[in-house]
Amino acid sequence: MAISQRLDLRQTQSLVMTPQLQQAIKLLQLSNIELIQYVDAELEQNPLLEREETMAERDAAAAPAEPGGDGDGIEGELPPGERDAVDYTATDTLPAANEAPLDTDYDAAPNADDGTDLGALEAGLHSFQNGGSKSGSFDDLGDLDTGFARQLTLREHLLEQLGLEPLSPMDRLIAVHLIDMVDDNGYLTGDLLALSELLSCPVEAIEAVLGCLQRFDPAGVFARSLGECLGLQLRDRNRLDPCMQALLDNLPRLAARDLSGLRRICGVDEDDLAEMIQEIRNLNPRPGNLFDVEPAQPITPDIFMRLQADGGWLVELNSDALPRVLVNSRYYARISRSGLKRDEKDYLSERLQSANWLVKSLHQRANTILRVATEIVRQQDGFFHRGVQALRPLILRDIAEAIGMHESTISRVTTNKYIATPRGIYELKYFFTSSIASANGGVAHSAEAVRFRIKGLIDQEHLTDVLSDDKIVELLVADGIDIARRTVAKYREAMRIPSSVQRRRDKMIRL
Repeated sequence: MAISQRLDLRQTQSLVMTPQLQQAIKLLQLSNIELIQYVDAELEQNPLLEREETMAERDAAAAPAEPGGDGDGIEGELPPGERDAVDYTATDTLPAANEAPLDTDYDAAPNADDGTDLGALEAGLHSFQNGGSKSGSFDDLGDLDTGFARQLTLREHLLEQLGLEPLSPMDRLIAVHLIDMVDDNGYLTGDLLALSELLSCPVEAIEAVLGCLQRFDPAGVFARSLGECLGLQLRDRNRLDPCMQALLDNLPRLAARDLSGLRRICGVDEDDLAEMIQEIRNLNPRPGNLFDVEPAQPITPDIFMRLQADGGWLVELNSDALPRVLVNSRYYARISRSGLKRDEKDYLSERLQSANWLVKSLHQRANTILRVATEIVRQQDGFFHRGVQALRPLILRDIAEAIGMHESTISRVTTNKYIATPRGIYELKYFFTSSIASANGGVAHSAEAVRFRIKGLIDQEHLTDVLSDDKIVELLVADGIDIARRTVAKYREAMRIPSSVQRRRDKMIRL
């Protein structure tokens, strides 16, 4: 068979990722904070883009100077609707549901009373008292807004206390080096022998300075191990007796719940050991965390939903969280009428096209988010009325088929997008959970609802009836949930709930 060359024409279809399509996809997956940063960068690069507020102020100022004129320049150059700011006030209303009215369970709110906030408050008060003005003059207070807005770092707090210590210049130099060796948790890192060689001083001198620094606030700072950290805090409370020291020397036995061995080593009875363990639990294993705390970044919801009088849901976009930009057609008209070179005209046309595409992409992004959120609210209506136990299994394909979009689009829309509901603020991803089959062949159960059920069973157990994983499986099957023991163990470990043996030991210690 002879091989020859020839030319022919063929028609094929292929998906081309144009720059405009890439921009639309990129905007769709950005969070509201990232979107604002992206739009700010575009505003700096594109002279034809304006913020709505800036344009409105300019129109108001220019209105008396142009009576009777629309001032819209070349109106035909821009597609209809793209000369105005993107309208983010769109809403979608869902019909009334058949379920009972929303009943928010305020008692189910997590309890954050773990003692950490009180410790932070005491540390902040101590820092304010030590760092405040000594003369009492208002001139010495400086900028109150700046002082209260910025929290002292751990290093600054330690250096302030160092300034009050009557140390020699050599000891002060050693102390500064030791402060620089403290990590964010308050523990001393590095080798004292290496520091001795660096400063050409005996290790005993460094140990003496370290003993002085270990009395600094917060208690437990400059420790080299967990046992030493806890011991410093107990010494500060005058509770470091020989029995407590023996307990600190055997922390691995405490982690292994070897209570009988600890009673024998410490020479105490069961009640005294339980009291000592409770004292250790009240200590802070990371004293440095009271400082350099990253401020909590508030979550700005992208979607609002609220219950209507007829029992339905009103879903709307949060217009305040989205940038409002428009194309400055007046500026484009004025520049295009002037004599421009060919490359300048090309640049101006490219900027106009880019500005129009950005406005259009923002509008499409807002509409897509609203459509996806509305469908999620419709399919998870039971959750908003009855809580987690009514959360139904949901995957990306379900939403994609309902609104006629691709699964990848739904994935981008639900990433880092939040909705404010009467039950709190949730990421849209939260409502997508895998399904667990029903034991009687009925409707499948959501994995999140099953985890909630497991946690509820464990929270209600008593000391005399601690539930094993097998017992939890029996209870769930009785409720119509077909689940395996390994799945229960996986969910329990994901919620950081110990095994039944460890839970029984913990309850015995508390008694």
